[in-house]
Amino acid sequence: MNVLIADKMETDCIRGIESLGCAVHFDADLGPETLAEAVRKCEAEILVVRSTKVPGSVLEGAPTLRGIIRAGAGTDNIDVESATRRGVAVCNCPGMNSAAVAELAMGLLIACDRRIPQQTAELKAGHWNKKEYSKAAGLMGRTLLVIGRGAIGRQVVRRAKAFGMRLLIEEPSLTPQWAAEIGLELIGPTRADLYAALERADAVTIHVPLTDETRGMCDAEFFSRMRRGTIFVNTARGAIVDEKALLEAVEAKDLKVGLDVYCDQPEEKECDWMPAIARHPNVITTHHIGASTEQAQLAVGEEVVRIVRVYRETGQFENQVNKATG
Repeated sequence: MNVLIADKMETDCIRGIESLGCAVHFDADLGPETLAEAVRKCEAEILVVRSTKVPGSVLEGAPTLRGIIRAGAGTDNIDVESATRRGVAVCNCPGMNSAAVAELAMGLLIACDRRIPQQTAELKAGHWNKKEYSKAAGLMGRTLLVIGRGAIGRQVVRRAKAFGMRLLIEEPSLTPQWAAEIGLELIGPTRADLYAALERADAVTIHVPLTDETRGMCDAEFFSRMRRGTIFVNTARGAIVDEKALLEAVEAKDLKVGLDVYCDQPEEKECDWMPAIARHPNVITTHHIGASTEQAQLAVGEEVVRIVRVYRETGQFENQVNKATG
């Protein structure tokens, strides 16, 4: 069985798939323009990707392809609808990188409050400015609104509790009594409930998948409900946020922002690029590296190997996110 890995992947993962008796073809530099030919050339039965986009054109001339494994949780870089039409399973690795993303979210939260990158840049430029940077609000006792109740959201809650923060979260599986016992305050599922929570929050962190429902959910109305000086962190997907509305809110309300993801971010691994939002001094930016820790990548790699092994043994794909294939 041929497996094509079209992204950087841990050596243990590659060796693990090879140990199953599979022929592994590895090329971390493939992109949408070259991926289709690579799939056809190696007659891949399984394609493994991380951030590489898999458009429908890749599937059109790939008669041997049976499954695509996303080495992560989200599958918005894959044309799932086209895969479903062609009987190709799309699988993910949910929860494997949740701790890593939560760690970055907390790091951005702290960095926004203390303006760590701005301080570092100013001191490296030879200017001591203790008076300006002695104005942090602090996190203990502040109210954090966690939007997204999946594995990453739960990991953020655990860490924020350790910082002594008050927590607002939408979590239907919790009873109000249980939530109160573990120090959470539940918010309702409606947009009105969300707006009411935004009006109370000192910080907001986003952990929802990109869907038709969540695309652009953080719009001008969303940001208008925030209080002046609120911290806003997004480590989920760029398209969840209207960046123009966010930039206007940063100017109008002095929001402190930490972003790991962006609208229209580059597909290349390295290039010259700067979104308009990144130019604002209140905005801290990282390179969509929330899941990029050794621990997370090892865990994801192990899950990829497990999915391949189960398919090889049973002909069934686990963690399949699209409709059953024939």
